[in-house]
Amino acid sequence: MTQDMPLLRIENLEVSAPGGMKILHGIDYTLDRGTIGALVGESGSGKTMAARSIIKLLPPGLSITGGRIMLAGEDVAAASLRRLRQVRGPVAGMVFQEPMVTLNPVMTIGTQMAEAMRLHTSLTRDEIRQRSVEMLERVQLRDPRSVLTAYPHEFSGGMRQRILLASVMMLRPKLLIADEPTTALDTLSQREVLDLMLELARDFDTAVLLITHNLGLVDRYTEHTAVLREGRVVESGSTASIVRRPANAYTKELIAAASKGDLSPPPRSGANRQLLEARGLTVSYRNRATGKEFEAVSKLDISVGEGETVAVVGGSGSGKTTLGRAMLGLVARTAGTVEFLGKEIVDDSGKANREARLACQLIFQDPYSSLDPRQRVSRIVREPLRHVPVMSDAQKDERVREVLGEVGLANFGNRYPHQLSGGQRQRVAIARALVRRPRLVVADEPVSALDMTIQAQVLDLIRKLQSQHGFACLFISHDLTAVRRVAQRVVVMQAGRIVEEGPAGRVLDAPAHDYTRALVEASPSIDPQSKAASAETARPV
Repeated sequence: MTQDMPLLRIENLEVSAPGGMKILHGIDYTLDRGTIGALVGESGSGKTMAARSIIKLLPPGLSITGGRIMLAGEDVAAASLRRLRQVRGPVAGMVFQEPMVTLNPVMTIGTQMAEAMRLHTSLTRDEIRQRSVEMLERVQLRDPRSVLTAYPHEFSGGMRQRILLASVMMLRPKLLIADEPTTALDTLSQREVLDLMLELARDFDTAVLLITHNLGLVDRYTEHTAVLREGRVVESGSTASIVRRPANAYTKELIAAASKGDLSPPPRSGANRQLLEARGLTVSYRNRATGKEFEAVSKLDISVGEGETVAVVGGSGSGKTTLGRAMLGLVARTAGTVEFLGKEIVDDSGKANREARLACQLIFQDPYSSLDPRQRVSRIVREPLRHVPVMSDAQKDERVREVLGEVGLANFGNRYPHQLSGGQRQRVAIARALVRRPRLVVADEPVSALDMTIQAQVLDLIRKLQSQHGFACLFISHDLTAVRRVAQRVVVMQAGRIVEEGPAGRVLDAPAHDYTRALVEASPSIDPQSKAASAETARPV
C-alpha cells in the first residue's frame, strides 16, 4: 500500500440476511492512515454491521453480498478465512461495547492478553508478559503485574475497557475499530478511556473508526463522519461541517438530541412541602475479604419536594444508586432517617410503611432485564394494581389502556418485551411505574442504554407526564444533558458524599466544586453554533 492511498476504502458495500433482505445498502466510506473517523446513527442504523464487515465478523446468517472493502490495499471482503485470521489483530483490531462479554470470565487477564501475541508474534512467554505489563501501565492501571493474575469480574467497567484496549493495541494494528466503547460508562470514565485510546493511536500511527450514537463524542474526537440510517449513508463529510452545517434532516435530529441548546427544566408542578426527606443517611457494606466496613453512602441530608425533580449525579461508584434505593427502603440503612410526608419509610424494627412504599415507584436502568419476558405488556403494566383492592377488573383494564396511551403504546398491550425496541421497553417501564399514579418516582439511569434521539423522546415523555400528574422525581444519572432536560435541582455525589447541590442552572453552568467542574467538562454535549466559521460544507448522500 502506498502512502497516499487511504487505509480503508469501503465501496458500495451490501450486507444481506437469508432470503435476500438487505441490511446495508451500498455503503461508501474512506478513512486515511492515522486519522480518526466515525460512523454515527441510531440503534438499527447499520453502523455496527458496517464496522464488523471490515473484518468479516458478521452475525451468523448475514453475509457480504456486494461491494469491496479495501483495507491496507487488500480486499478483505474476498479474503479467505485463513487470511482473515492473519488480518484480525495485526492489521485491524476491534474494541467492543461491553468488555465483560468480550473478556472470558474464567481466564486471567494475563492469559487473555497473551493469546493474540502467541498467535501473531514469535515473542517468548517472558517477553509477552513484559509487553503486557508495559501496555497496562500505558492505560494507567495500577499494579499491572497483579492485574495479569486477576479475573475480569474484579474490575470496574472502565478498568475492563482499559484492559481490552491494552489487549488490542499490543499488536499495534493499522486500524482500530471501536464499537460504542464507552456507552455503559459514566462521563469521566468515558473521557479517560477515549483519551487513552486516541493517545495510543497517535503513538502507534493507528487509524481509529469510532462507532457511536453520541454526536457529542464524535464532535470532540473525530475528523470525518458518516451518518447512517436504515442501512444507508445519508450524509458524510468533515465532522465540523456535519455538526455545524448538517444538510440532512435526520442528521439535524441527531444534533438536536445531543446539543445543550435551551434545555430549561420544566417548572415545579406541586406545592412547596417536602415529600421525601433523608437526614444523616448512611449505608455501609462489609468487605468480605478484609472484614472492614465501607460506607457507600455517608451521612447524607437530601430532600425531594412535591412536584419537584431532583437529579443525583456522579461517576460510577459514587453511591447515587445506593442512595436512591435506600430512600425507598429497598436497601437497609446503617444510620439516619428517611421520611415520606413525615413518616418513616422503614422503622427501626425493619417494618415498612406500606402506604408510603406504594406511593413510591422505581424505574430501572435496564428495562430488558426488569420486564418479565414471559408476560405481555398489558399484564406487566397491570401488575402494580394488584395492591389497589378498590378497583374492579374493568377499572384496572381501563387504567392500563389509559397509561399505555399516555406513553405512546396504545396498541402494544399484547406484545412481549422482546418484540419491542429499547425505547419502547423503557416506555413500558415508565407506564408500569405510573399506573398507580404515585406521588414519587425514582428513575435510576432511565435513558443510559438508549441512543440520543430515543433518549430525548423518553425524557420529553417524563416531563409531559410529570406536568400532567404532578409526581415528584428523584432522577439518578451520569448524563448531564439528560439532567438539564428534566431537573430543577441537582445534587452531586462523590465517594458517597454530597459535594455540591443547588438549582440545576447554577450547578451545571457555574459549578463551584472541582469534581462538578470535571463532570461538566467531560460531558460530551455539543454546541452547533461554535466553530461555525471554520466548518466546511457537508456532503448529503
